[in-house]
Amino acid sequence: MINSVKNFLKKYLLIFRVWDKFSPAAQAAQRQLFLYYQERAASGNPPALKDTGLKVFSQHEEDGLLLFIFSVIGMGQKRFVEIGSNDGVNSNCANLILNFGWYGLFIDGDKTALARGRRFYQRYPDPWAYHPQFICHKVTRENVNQLIGEAGLLGEIDLLSIDLDGYDYWIWDALSVVSPRVVIIETHVEFGLNNIVVPYDPDYTFPGKHPVYHGASPVAMANLARRKGYRLVGANDYGHNLIFIKESLGAALIPEVSVESLLTHPSAVESRKDFEPIKDWEYLKG
Repeated sequence: MINSVKNFLKKYLLIFRVWDKFSPAAQAAQRQLFLYYQERAASGNPPALKDTGLKVFSQHEEDGLLLFIFSVIGMGQKRFVEIGSNDGVNSNCANLILNFGWYGLFIDGDKTALARGRRFYQRYPDPWAYHPQFICHKVTRENVNQLIGEAGLLGEIDLLSIDLDGYDYWIWDALSVVSPRVVIIETHVEFGLNNIVVPYDPDYTFPGKHPVYHGASPVAMANLARRKGYRLVGANDYGHNLIFIKESLGAALIPEVSVESLLTHPSAVESRKDFEPIKDWEYLKG
């Protein structure tokens, strides 16, 4: 009996905590912040992106960073694609869906996680809401454009989020069916300021030959972004989720920053020692 009560209370408190993230009060607070940022931008005196981070659904403080960016450049059509989304709840796009009415596509290879995400969005915030799409599939360079195209997302989208723990660089490099205004993508801070990318392997699964031997360095990712027409504007505090904006959008208000300035957190500096055992392995330049 006692265990049953404890389980009920645990489940109830979890639901309550989740509901509080998109309650009317939470939505009002975020919209006030959104309008405040717009007013600051209109006056030519916006805060620095690095000072706007906050966590609602994202892994770290990406929700606040993205809220600031879209308050400055506008939310557009409110369309997203998130590759490597897990359940789509603890994600970079959930806050935009639940508190600002965004729509888009979650792609992940974990069917259990995606089933959990579908159940969540069928219940919250309203069972009659327009729900995001879910695709369960391993994403590769060879299929990424087909998967997204078949979901009906073509042309300009507002946010692309990639977090694959492995070959994020190669997926963005191959992506052509959508043109995101903003990109947030995982890099490998263990590689420090080296311009390196682990060669593409469509069969890769973490941890592979070595738990650090995957992905691309922040320098390599910034080089790819530049070739695709984007500037680096920031990252989460740990430096591994880089944020890029199309060159034509908001440059005066959200300026470009250097890779070096984003890799100063003690964890990012300390993690470079993990690169030493594999520093002589095979790499490509980004």
